[in-house]
Amino acid sequence: MTSLAPLSANPAAIRADSVAPQLCIVVPTFNERDNAPVLFEKLDAALQGIPFEVIFVDDNSPDRTWEVVRLLAQRDTRVRCVRRIGRRGLSGACIEGILASSAPFVAVMDADLQHDETRLPTMLALLQSGEAELVVGSRYVGGGSADSFSSTRAGGSKFATVLAKQLLHIEIADPMSGFFMVRRDRFETIAPSLSEQGFKILLDLIASAKGRLRTVEVPFTFGTRLHGESKLDSLVVMDFLGLVLAKLTRDTVSLRFLMFAFVGGIGLLVHLATLYLALALNASFAVAQGIAAFTAMTGNFLLNNRLTYRDQRLRGAKLIRGLIAFYIVCSVGLLANVGVAFSVYDQNAVWWLAGIAGALMGVVWNYGISSLLVWRKR
Repeated sequence: MTSLAPLSANPAAIRADSVAPQLCIVVPTFNERDNAPVLFEKLDAALQGIPFEVIFVDDNSPDRTWEVVRLLAQRDTRVRCVRRIGRRGLSGACIEGILASSAPFVAVMDADLQHDETRLPTMLALLQSGEAELVVGSRYVGGGSADSFSSTRAGGSKFATVLAKQLLHIEIADPMSGFFMVRRDRFETIAPSLSEQGFKILLDLIASAKGRLRTVEVPFTFGTRLHGESKLDSLVVMDFLGLVLAKLTRDTVSLRFLMFAFVGGIGLLVHLATLYLALALNASFAVAQGIAAFTAMTGNFLLNNRLTYRDQRLRGAKLIRGLIAFYIVCSVGLLANVGVAFSVYDQNAVWWLAGIAGALMGVVWNYGISSLLVWRKR
């Protein structure tokens, strides 16, 4: 077995033309092919005299952003590309990008040109001086602005900020910011506690650090998106609430489990409504319970695919195959569901109690097989 020669401790042995980056900028991307080259030019101009690298972490964008980034990397060795296949999500992309760097300081910013790259040297100076271990680009301190937000987004952002600060006892003004810089060694100690799901990596980082990160906020003006597709959608609010709940329980339950439980709660309401309707149409209880379970199971699959497992979301033919597989493996749970419910109903003819008992029996099986067989990582 051939062993690698140890790295020389003699600085003279290092190639004279190689300068280790002091700063790494991690940029998660999805459909940002027009923005990526522009952002790199802006970073190059803003970071004159600072050895830096940029890691674009692309979630296999349909517009082939990763292809554009690789062309950039062929022309400039300061650019790197991480193309992720089979997984999606801003938090996971940020974690992978930060851990892929060897620079002592790492920044996270979007590719949509809404974050102010000219603030990076100030943020870096605060970390290098030891004044801070985490520097947050803030829209809500003096000199900062989020005037480009629509009224709906501004209201949602402020509500989420207040909720996070009150429930998680976070002190900074803008824990929802996606623009920050951190010492990589401090990040690595906290990384095992972070969730790969969701979009609020900074909130997760601060909550997981539990006050152990010296934090400074610097103001910046949030810009307007020019090209590409926003990484935010209507489900981000569920990610946020799930993350807050996970942190409130000190991570004893995962964000994915909370999402699954939320979908299960919706499924239970669908189940009971369908059961009531079927019984009102004079179906026998066993038949009504089977119909209700089948309807709820279909709804749960579609919602879980859209929400709980959206980083592994099934599409097209895979969606149909996944649904069929879900029906097959859940048939055992369905039989247990109907059997338990019928047994409870036979002893105590309270339809809703029997329906809940059957649904709870089925959900144990359904959760166990979902990650293993339907949305397994490929």
